[in-house]
Amino acid sequence: MYFLVLQFVTLGNTNQNITSTNNSSLLNIVIVASFPLLFLGIFFIIRSFTRAAYKTRHTFNNTLLHIMVPKEKKTEGASNNNNNEDRLDQIKEEIGITETIFASLASQKAQRGILHWFKGRNDNFSFEIVIHNNLINFYVSIPIKMKSFIEQQINAQYPYAQIEEITDYNIFSEKSSIIGSYITATNNPAFPFKTYKKMDSDPMSAILNVLARIHEQNSSASIQFVVRSAHKKWRRKGIYIVREVKKGKKFENVARKTTFGKVMSFIGAGLKDQANLSKDKTLDNKYQSSGMEEEMMKGIEEKLSKGGMDVTIRIISSSDNQELAKMNLDNIIGSFGQYNLYRYGNSLKAQVPRNQKTIISDFIHRSFNEKKRILLNTEEMAGLWHLPLHSTETPNIKWLGARKAPPPPNLPKEGILMGHIPYRGNDYQVRLKDADRRRHLYVVGKSGSGKSVLIENMAVQDIIDGKGVAVVDPHGDFAEYVLSHIPKERADDVVIFNPSDFEYPIGLNMLEARTEDEKDFVVQEMISIFYKLFPPEMIGPMFEHQMRNVMLTLMADIENPGTIIDIPRMFTDDDYVKIYLKKLKDPVVRAFWEKEMAKTSDFHKSEMLGYLISKVGRFVENDMMRNIMGQQKSGFNVREIMDKQKILIVNLAKGKTGEINAKLIGLIIVSKLQMAAMGRADLPESERKDFYLYIDEFQNFITDSIATILSEARKYRLDLIIAHQYLNQLVDDKGKAEIKDAVLGNVGSMCLYRIGPDDADILAKEMAPVFGPYDLMNVEKFTANTKIIIDNEPTKPFNMSIYPPKDGNLKMAEAIKQLSRLKYGRERSITEAEIMERTKLDQGVSESKDDMIEATL
Repeated sequence: MYFLVLQFVTLGNTNQNITSTNNSSLLNIVIVASFPLLFLGIFFIIRSFTRAAYKTRHTFNNTLLHIMVPKEKKTEGASNNNNNEDRLDQIKEEIGITETIFASLASQKAQRGILHWFKGRNDNFSFEIVIHNNLINFYVSIPIKMKSFIEQQINAQYPYAQIEEITDYNIFSEKSSIIGSYITATNNPAFPFKTYKKMDSDPMSAILNVLARIHEQNSSASIQFVVRSAHKKWRRKGIYIVREVKKGKKFENVARKTTFGKVMSFIGAGLKDQANLSKDKTLDNKYQSSGMEEEMMKGIEEKLSKGGMDVTIRIISSSDNQELAKMNLDNIIGSFGQYNLYRYGNSLKAQVPRNQKTIISDFIHRSFNEKKRILLNTEEMAGLWHLPLHSTETPNIKWLGARKAPPPPNLPKEGILMGHIPYRGNDYQVRLKDADRRRHLYVVGKSGSGKSVLIENMAVQDIIDGKGVAVVDPHGDFAEYVLSHIPKERADDVVIFNPSDFEYPIGLNMLEARTEDEKDFVVQEMISIFYKLFPPEMIGPMFEHQMRNVMLTLMADIENPGTIIDIPRMFTDDDYVKIYLKKLKDPVVRAFWEKEMAKTSDFHKSEMLGYLISKVGRFVENDMMRNIMGQQKSGFNVREIMDKQKILIVNLAKGKTGEINAKLIGLIIVSKLQMAAMGRADLPESERKDFYLYIDEFQNFITDSIATILSEARKYRLDLIIAHQYLNQLVDDKGKAEIKDAVLGNVGSMCLYRIGPDDADILAKEMAPVFGPYDLMNVEKFTANTKIIIDNEPTKPFNMSIYPPKDGNLKMAEAIKQLSRLKYGRERSITEAEIMERTKLDQGVSESKDDMIEATL
């Protein structure tokens, strides 16, 4: 009995040991089997962290491009309902341009391999539409190494697009409420979406119109398309569907069958018991596809025929008002409904994630989301994102002001620096050779467009280079800027003519002539000046006749000529006339006094005096003008300034000088410069040094002889740089356009800043075929459409940017002013005493006025 019990106990212990051994083995098996799963889990966790780290790194390896295209005028046919078909064809053709860009991206080889699987792909491109600060902008974020490739692709399709590399934009603020959503597909990736080729208008117009309405309470929004080329296997599903349906199977059964369903169907087909399946198969073989299904099959085949792209569509809405941010997001999502093909196609739907931090972070880093991707071909992608079309009328789009053109291939490496041409990632300097500057430079543009900056920069360069310069400025700012940039070593070369300096007036006598030939030129210029100052009907032949003889008489003594201030006395004081008659050699002029005037009664003389004084009286009776124009000797010698490369700055600020006074002085200065230039005929051409005359608002200071200056003065090295605002300033009151024709017909180089429509129609002929009227009217500030002379040959027009002005030395400018006024001016008291002594104006004014009244009565 004891033995049996012991045996039972022993047997029990043995069974327990066997059970324990089995459990231990099973546990070991489980532990061993779990190691790969644990390792795999750890590996995927590491992969997740690695991808997150590389996501940030990829962000800093990208660059952001801002793309703008010009907005052309609508053609007459585009607005005509009868040409609606042509309009649609034009829209599709323009969208197709962007499709070409996406085709080049889809053709890029998709990154593959364990390395890219582990750390993630970095060949993503982000195409974005952003409404920020009430403007709709188009951006492309690309890997830096692909920058050149993308720029070339865009420029190839949009030759006039401006591509600017910028720092990232920011649509958020501290008070912003932010909400984001993904746009995903509802059906199989092989199913097509509705494309722009199947629509009756530009599909993106609906999206842009929604964005254009976002402008309240610091509201902004961004639509982000993160794009990359798809692997070739994306076509397999579509190919399978097309093949199976063409075998006679139901479209819906094939299209909805998953990968698991395909496997199970393959296994089931090998089983012998297939009665029901064979029945269904027989039915399937007899199935005839409907017309819509046939159309759907055609759509799938068309989608497969083009390049495929994996796309993550992300929408972010930001506003200080949370409800407004949500409403804007909903409106943008709603605008994507036009791309849906219901039942027999694919549709887009919104997915608003609960965790908004992740989508915002991915938006900032422009990350590709594998779980939210959709498959689009290039045609579908072009309908979702393309640059605005010429026919796009959505407000608030940031258009390019005007088209850009490439620089001339033969830009000089020497000469004065005018500006620069930023073009397709490069920056080209624009220089003008000295020889080409002799054909003159013409600058025109609206006020504030940047004309003064260009001529200021050029004048300062000439001064620094030691060249002879004259500046005629009707506003004062140009003169002050140049003064503040004059180098110390050139301070002695500066002559400042400032009529508003009452204490030290500088003499300016127009009736100065070095030779007998110059006298006729002076007289003719003075007559032209009076025609510029007064209406033509107030001048007439009698005025010309009398003024010509009087002025020739006053110029009889070349060493001590008379002045315009002396004219009234010539008709009231016979003894004063005799002083000049002693030097007079011209018999015709002498006959005027000895025969014509000697036989004129006192009454007619007084009548004549009143007529003449009414023209010159404003200069005689004005203290400032009398002290300047009443001096027999000019304070400076224009010919000496030109030959010795000095600097003449004429400050005719109208606020201080007066408009009429400034106009007269400017006319006289320009005429003196022209006369001095013509006088250089006595020098061999090789000894004539270039002298540069800068005239702002030049229409106020030129006579009809401008044609002579433009065509002939270049031979004598007087190089003009002339600027004004619009062409009608060159047309006189009677509509005569001789000056305008002379300017446009003779200038060699021209810079056209922003101008009005009337001028654009005229000047577009000068800039054709590169720029049209729209470009001339919409050029950006501080840029100019330019056409220059290079080696005496005109270039094709191009768009030039101007360098900004630099700060000057105001203390040096003030010191130069003081030096100049002491060297060339005369004390006011001395000047006034001398003028009164010579002209006797203080004795004859009242009498002359009485005669004028009597003659009038």
